Amino acid sequence: MKWSYSSMKLFEQCPRKYFHLRVLKDIVEPESEAMLYGTRFHEAAELYIKDGTQLPPQFSFLQETLDALKAKPGRKLCEHKMGVTKDLKPCGFHDKDMWVRGIADLLIIDDDGLKAWVIDYKTGNDKYPDRDQLILMSLMVFAHFPHIRQVNSALLFVVKNSMVKHKMTIDDKDFHWWRYRERVAKLANSFANNVWNPTQTPLCNWCDVKTCEFNPKH
Repeated sequence: MKWSYSSMKLFEQCPRKYFHLRVLKDIVEPESEAMLYGTRFHEAAELYIKDGTQLPPQFSFLQETLDALKAKPGRKLCEHKMGVTKDLKPCGFHDKDMWVRGIADLLIIDDDGLKAWVIDYKTGNDKYPDRDQLILMSLMVFAHFPHIRQVNSALLFVVKNSMVKHKMTIDDKDFHWWRYRERVAKLANSFANNVWNPTQTPLCNWCDVKTCEFNPKH
């Protein structure tokens, strides 16, 4: 069993939906305009940070923020892929023994200051920010860059031009890894027993799993 933050959140939202989208893979959610906007921004931000490629006009309003990130000391790694094994050792994104993986939209490694910054671009609303993703990415940075002693991270809400920040030191990592192990254990249990009970929520009205008894289109 392999997981990522997005797959774990999908399972916690509804195990039945997770089963169809990630295990059977008999349902593919269509790419919305909002998702396309997010993809375009990620690509534009990567090119701007890496090569100085001019931002498209629709994203120029965020140039000042990206310039501030570029000015931070350290190596700039865009769309940086990381994997971690079950015994919390660093590994490749596609390695056979990979247990969890994630992609840092922007990772800044300050080797001299022993600090890192993780920036995750969000093109949606900032009303309900989810800091847990920042925690997991910080843990993966500690695994891949063992000399780093502190990770500062932020959700950068592009449209709202706001940031939700988080800070973690290396002393916190064991506690947070165990929190994730407890959550992932439920996912592992569903795999072991092949039980994927649905969760009824207001989101059922928009779910693509039409065979589910809680879907109004069933």
